[in-house]
Amino acid sequence: MKIREFDTISAIATAFGDGGIGIIRISGDEAFSIADKIFEPFDKNKTNLKINEYKSHTLTYGVIKDENLIIDEVLLSVMKAPKTYTCEDVIEINCHGGNTSVKRILQTVLKNGARLAENGEFTKRAFLNGRIDLSKAEAVIDIINAKTDMGHKMAINRLEGKLKQKIDEYRNDILTMTAHIEASIDYPEHDDETMTYSMIKQSTEVLIEKIEKLLKTADTGRIVKEGIKTVILGKPNVGKSSILNNLLNEDRAIVSNIAGTTRDVLKEHLNINGIALNIVDTAGIRETEDEIEKIGVEKSKQYAKDSDLVLLVLDSTKPLDDEDMELLDFVKDKKILILLNKIDMETNIDISKISNIIKEDSILKLSAKEDLGFDELKEKIENLFFEGKLNINEDILISNERNKSSLYNAIESLKNVLTTIETKMPEDFISMDLIEAYRYLGEITGESLDEDVIDKIFSEFCLGK
Repeated sequence: MKIREFDTISAIATAFGDGGIGIIRISGDEAFSIADKIFEPFDKNKTNLKINEYKSHTLTYGVIKDENLIIDEVLLSVMKAPKTYTCEDVIEINCHGGNTSVKRILQTVLKNGARLAENGEFTKRAFLNGRIDLSKAEAVIDIINAKTDMGHKMAINRLEGKLKQKIDEYRNDILTMTAHIEASIDYPEHDDETMTYSMIKQSTEVLIEKIEKLLKTADTGRIVKEGIKTVILGKPNVGKSSILNNLLNEDRAIVSNIAGTTRDVLKEHLNINGIALNIVDTAGIRETEDEIEKIGVEKSKQYAKDSDLVLLVLDSTKPLDDEDMELLDFVKDKKILILLNKIDMETNIDISKISNIIKEDSILKLSAKEDLGFDELKEKIENLFFEGKLNINEDILISNERNKSSLYNAIESLKNVLTTIETKMPEDFISMDLIEAYRYLGEITGESLDEDVIDKIFSEFCLGK
């Protein structure tokens, strides 16, 4: 495949801050000539060699110089196109970590002919040069941002091309159907119309079923990637902050017997058996005249509405009151676990009233003070979302809204095919709907996306990737 013509770019590829190693990456036609200007090898056999004469995919020990001033001792990686990350000539300068060294070397590289890379530009070039498709490119940023082992493995599956294989399979099915239709249009004397319509209808229905199955993974994929949006809800002084502290194994939230201590939301991240929880401890919900507390109460309710999971905490030592019943009614249609706190003390709550609204297997007993019931809570959360059926090593999961939207639009186009067949409209209308579905599926791999959309996707990457 012909490599596109780009100017030469460079950026720091490692995280900023103190560290053992820092890497400055250079990619483009001038990468080797820039390295010739600033790199001096210690190996005397290479002193008179140009960088392009070095063997590809090797390391050479030497120094980086800015004119005659040594900046750092480095290992220079030489990688010749097209067998590189970007399919271009690539130099990676491995220097000592720390802000000063890597910044000085980057400045020297830029001074000698490279320009600073844009966010995600190295990966964008890999995509534009045909080394990876867009689903693999998006997997790269998901690997970088993965919060759990499950999220990391899901991204690796897509990086290995499993999503692309599935999309290519669907698109090939559409091409096969389109070819039959075009043949019947071009050679009508050989066409059995009834048979053609029947075949296209059956194939379209099968394809819709396949794509819908993939689309249904979107919610699970989002949760694996981003975490479960979890809200701890309840009246003041029922133990919400204590429960958060127990889950985190640290005193993150202020705990007090004074009602209304938590006036604003407190956000934390938690990993439960490889599942990320984006957990929010909210202000206690109650009627109040305090204006600041009112704002906190409203924010609590909004977070509950937007959440994937509500942990509603009730004080098991007290009978249910009207405010408790209002809370139960408020969250009854959400995924919810009722946490009956303070079970180490005398119980006065009527569980039957709760089970009339919330199914009984969603009611858990625990004690934040004595650290009781938290293992069961964690197991319940895992089963509530994945039901023990998720095989992250094999399953292909949709994990972003862009792909979800493309699949949905493809299904709608295929449903238009069925409508066209049912109404006996001309075959070229069927072909138009199939091509539209083909194009929507191509958006996932980047084969039919506008350039501005592609630019936006890569702008979300980090600078050196």
